[in-house]
Amino acid sequence: MSKVVVVRPGSTSFDEQDRMKGCLDIPLSTAGLEQVRRMASEIAHLPITVVYCGPCESAQATAREIADATGCRWKVYECFQNLDHGLWQGKCIEEIKRQQPKLYKQVQDNPRAFSPPGGETIDAAESRIAKHLAKLQKKHANETIAVVIPEPMATLVASKLKSVDFEDLWKSECDKGSWEIIGDRQDSASPTGDAPEPVGGAGSRG
Repeated sequence: MSKVVVVRPGSTSFDEQDRMKGCLDIPLSTAGLEQVRRMASEIAHLPITVVYCGPCESAQATAREIADATGCRWKVYECFQNLDHGLWQGKCIEEIKRQQPKLYKQVQDNPRAFSPPGGETIDAAESRIAKHLAKLQKKHANETIAVVIPEPMATLVASKLKSVDFEDLWKSECDKGSWEIIGDRQDSASPTGDAPEPVGGAGSRG
């Protein structure tokens, strides 16, 4: 079975402003680039054979840095596009809470039963990634690969790889440059303070 390094891109201006990115294409911020370079240095020792990333600019820039550090190739994988947050994309979290409190609570309490207005459902996102994850694991059996995916899609991917469910996907909105290894041995994570929370645990939003 392959080992998968799940990588969250560095932060963007939207993450730093507590805005929902969704599938909007936002470049890394200055702080985000620093996060990625630090993370690439941490990951450099891993025997990664290929880096797959989502199509957004922050994921591609992160993948490029990791590929350079590990000496492998990187490839854009369209299915790793982040969740579409519909009409909530670009909005501040506090603005959504204030303007649509009932809808926001529904999303938090039961994410599988609801999506932001005009957005993508969790079931649709899972269908989009499930067969592709299985294909990559089969193709790279006994190898270590990396996937660079924005939050909250990264948490959804990690939960699928671990065969566990999440409690509140919307608590994992913020990208800040973190990573974790998922495979046939005990999972390990970034040794820095930016390591992601366990699937289903509390995290920050962006």
